[in-house]
Order: sequence, then structure tokens, then C-alpha cells
Amino acid sequence: MLRSHTCGELTKDHAGQSVSACGWVDSYRDHGSLLFIDLRDRYGKIQIVFDPSESLEAHALAGSLRNEDVIQAEGLLKLRAPDLINPKIASGEIEIRAVKLTLLNKSKTPPFEPTGENIPNEDLRLKYRYVDLRRPALQEALILRHKLCKATRDYFDKLNFLEIETPMLGKSTPEGARDYLVPSRVHPGSFYALPQSPQLYKQLLMVGGLDRYYQIARCFRDEDLRADRQPEFTQIDVEMSFVDQEDILTTIDGLLACMVKEIRGTELKLPLPRLTHREAVERFGNDKPDMRFGMELVDIGDIASRCGFGVFTKTIEGGGRVRGLNAKGAAEKYSRRNIDELTVFVGEYGAKGLAFFRVKEGALDSPIAKFFSEEDQRAIIAKLGGEDGDLLFFVADKCDVTSAALASLRIRLGKELKLYDPLDLNVLWVLEFPLYSRDEENDRWKAEHHPFCYPHIDDLGLFDTDPGAMRAQSYDLVCNGYEAASGSVRIHDPKVQQKVFDFIGIAEEEAEERFGFLLNALRYGAPPHAGIALGLDRWVMMFLANDNIRDVIAFPKTQKAGDQMTEAPSAVDAIQLRDLHIKLDLPESED
Repeated sequence: MLRSHTCGELTKDHAGQSVSACGWVDSYRDHGSLLFIDLRDRYGKIQIVFDPSESLEAHALAGSLRNEDVIQAEGLLKLRAPDLINPKIASGEIEIRAVKLTLLNKSKTPPFEPTGENIPNEDLRLKYRYVDLRRPALQEALILRHKLCKATRDYFDKLNFLEIETPMLGKSTPEGARDYLVPSRVHPGSFYALPQSPQLYKQLLMVGGLDRYYQIARCFRDEDLRADRQPEFTQIDVEMSFVDQEDILTTIDGLLACMVKEIRGTELKLPLPRLTHREAVERFGNDKPDMRFGMELVDIGDIASRCGFGVFTKTIEGGGRVRGLNAKGAAEKYSRRNIDELTVFVGEYGAKGLAFFRVKEGALDSPIAKFFSEEDQRAIIAKLGGEDGDLLFFVADKCDVTSAALASLRIRLGKELKLYDPLDLNVLWVLEFPLYSRDEENDRWKAEHHPFCYPHIDDLGLFDTDPGAMRAQSYDLVCNGYEAASGSVRIHDPKVQQKVFDFIGIAEEEAEERFGFLLNALRYGAPPHAGIALGLDRWVMMFLANDNIRDVIAFPKTQKAGDQMTEAPSAVDAIQLRDLHIKLDLPESED
């Protein structure tokens, strides 16, 4: 070994020992006869002192060092003088008095200082990711990620689960996002698909009698990207046989408690809270509510129907809704200009306007307050729990527009008003999602989650009478406003499976072509089974109170699904295309 200790391993207890440390030059200081270098590795920093009286050769070489040079320093570990102790670093009481220095690799001037105060723009960091990976914050994220994976494996091992790998090269069964396709050289014109999830394979494992499966699985989806989404990502994939929904929820409650204990050292109160999908949308506007703060949505349709404000009354007459929320104590924090900005913001979610009232001396203060009687003003204040200094916002529109606009406004206000601690983790279950949702563009029904969710037992009779009211035995785990896991009880009866396919327009012949291997497996003694998948990247992001998933992945893609470091995706040569029997038909350049 080139080193006897890591930089973070050395303490005052090692004083008096001859040690060897390796790492990167983090900083250097020339004090004339003495040279000081802070040496850094992923474990910490240690100060190296070069004194010509102790080693003239080492001192001379140290004078040529610059940031990010890779070195090995050998010498005696000594205690610093009391007045020279550096309390800012863990090794601030000690230093290595170097007698030998080896330059392991000379670095070019780095594009940025990985431990500098100014973090460069993301494009530059992604281009030089190998330098960026030296940043303590990024290393902390990857260490936390490792700990979560280890805690997951330890937890499931105690419960007799098996970690089983499933194929990367599979069959294209388009549902939801686009597949990433891989052409086959030995089967010209045919393609594999990279897995959007191991969904079908893990169900087949249940049919195969492997009743407790998990996998830390790589998944791929060709979809539009956001700050919390990547084209390739990792999920903690779980499936169990001979269970019902309650078994899955209880098992994952335990996993989350294990994670929180490992990372935060605190106890997570169990069981986790639960909301139905209908209740979540009604109270918070969406199915992934951030519960770190209140500000629930309130319907004032009864008051709106009788007031003198035409926008409200016409909305109610047209079958719409008038809903609002209370930004506590925000009346003086938002000017009219700020409110105009919020009006534009909710317009992005379909809202045609944003009504507002300041609560002042027990009444409503607003340009439209004159359209509301004193009685109605008091009723609105009472419904929203208003007090002097509060700011009330309302959207009048179709139900789904009021939900989308107010949910987004609620999230924005919560962040701007600093209503929660970013480090808090608030986790809950959202249950009983709709089995189907309406695809208006194609005028048909589609599966809300995926077509393998078992309908709620109480709703099986609604297939032919009221399919829109049918609930699925599906569930999402929500944390801090993010969908952090999703799963369902699976269909194990091939007749029920085909009925679901029929309803969403997948005829029996097409179903056999796309999912025949699964349907056939269900005919050979499939047990009742259920499962879930947790987004590992998102959990790391949330534990770190980060809002960019690229900061918790070692080698992420950009928002255009590119790798700036390796410049992937890239063109391939004609011979490779010939071997794959592929000819390109590229769009014309816009240049």
C-alpha cells in the first residue's frame, strides 16, 4: 500500500508515528523557509509541512506543487502548537512533518477548484465530471447512496428476500414512456428494448415460485427530462407472493424506518399516514402532496354561487368549482406586482385568473371585495381559517384546473414563505388511484398506472357501468411532494387481465403478441402477488435536501439526455450500421 492511513483517519492518537498519506493537493502556502500543503482524499484533509532542515529534497519538490497534483507524503505525525490548531478541519490538531515526497501525477490547471467556494455552472461540471467528483458534496451524495443500498440489502436479507437480476435486453412492450431500442445483429430488423422497469420479469419470478424478490435495478425511459428525472435511473424493485396490499405497505414502512435510522439516526413513526387518491387531490390539488406544511385547498362553491362576482357565479353555473387557499401572514409580503406574477404562474396550469383577498380588520380587502356581502366575507374568512394579515387566493375553473393551478401555487408559496425545513422528511401513502383515466386526445380509456393493476375488489362490477369510478389496488409512497415509490397488487387471473386489456383497446390478438409470455405464465398457476418500486435517486436527493437529481448520480445525463464528458450519444461508423442492417434517414439540418 502506498499509504499507511487515509487523510481523514489520522488523529492525535497517532502522534509520534511514521505515516504515509496519499491524495490531491487541496491548497499550498509558501511561508519562506516552510511550505504547507493541505492534502485531500475522500476521507478528509491533513496538513503536510515541508521543512528544508528535515528534508531538503522534499522541500524543493514541494515548491513545484500546485492544486490537484497527486502526491505521496511520508513523515512523522506531530501535534500542532496550541496557537496553530485549525478548528475548521477534523485533523486540525495534527500535521505530517514530511521527510519524503513523491509526485505521483502532475495535474494540468483544473477547469475549476473542486473544493472552492464558487461552484461552476453545471455544464462545465458535467464535462469535467472526474474533477467534479472530488467535490465533498458530490462525494457525500455517493456515500449516502451506498449506505441506502447497503441498508436496503441488509433489511431485505433479514426478511428472506432474494436479490435477483433481470435482463437488460428484453422485448419492447410500449406502455407510458418510449423504449430505448437496441438493434440485433443476429436477428436483422429486430430490436431489444432496455427495461423501463423489471415489471414483467418480476411477475414471472412470482409465477416461478421465488416468492420474495428485490433488486436494485437499472431502468431506462426515453422521456422528456426534468430536474428530478433521468433517462437511466435506479429503483429498488420489490415483489412478493401470497400477499395483499397491507403486506406491501407494512414491509416498505419497515424499509423506510431502516433507511431513516441508518442515514439520520432517528426513529420514523410507523405506520406511515395514508390518504386516498380522492382525498389527496381534494385537499392538496394533486396526488403527491408535500405535507411538510398545511395550506390546504378549500371549496367555497356555496358562497360563490350567491355572491355578486360574475366570474365566480358563472363558473358554478357552468359546473366548475371555486377553490382557494390561505397564505398565512402573507398579506404584506406580496405586493400587487408579486400577485400579478402569481397570476401569470397559475395561467401556466390552465387558470384564467387568480382572485385574491387580504384579511384586514376581520374583512376582505381586494378590488373585488365589493361584490361580496359582509356575511359572505365573514363566511369566506371562516372557511379558510383567515386572520388579519392573511392572504387568500382563489381559482374559478373546471375541477382539474383548480386542482393543478392551486397545487402548484401552494408549492411555490410554501417555498417562498419558508414554511418548512428543507431537511425534513414527510412521508405518506396515497392509495386507491383510479384504475382508468380518460385519454381525451384519442377518445379512449387508458390505464392510470399500468395495465397489470388489479381492480379494487369492491369495484369489479363497474367494468360495464361506470369504469371511470373504478379504483385500482395501487399505491404511491410520497415524500416532500415527490412520488418516491409506486406499486400495486398485480392481476394474477388471465381472464381479469384480458378484460382490462379489452377495455383499454388492447384486443386479445394484440395482447398475445405484446404480452403473450406473461399471459401464458398466468395460465400456469400464478399466485396472488404484489409489488412496488422505490426511486433510489430521488431518495438520495431528498435525504440531502437537494432538488437536482444529477447531483446524486455519479455520471448523469443532461436535460437533453446527453453525456457532455464522453459526448454520447455519438455517430457510429458505416461498418457498424452495415452489420446491424440499418440505414439512416436523418432529418434535414436547420442550418
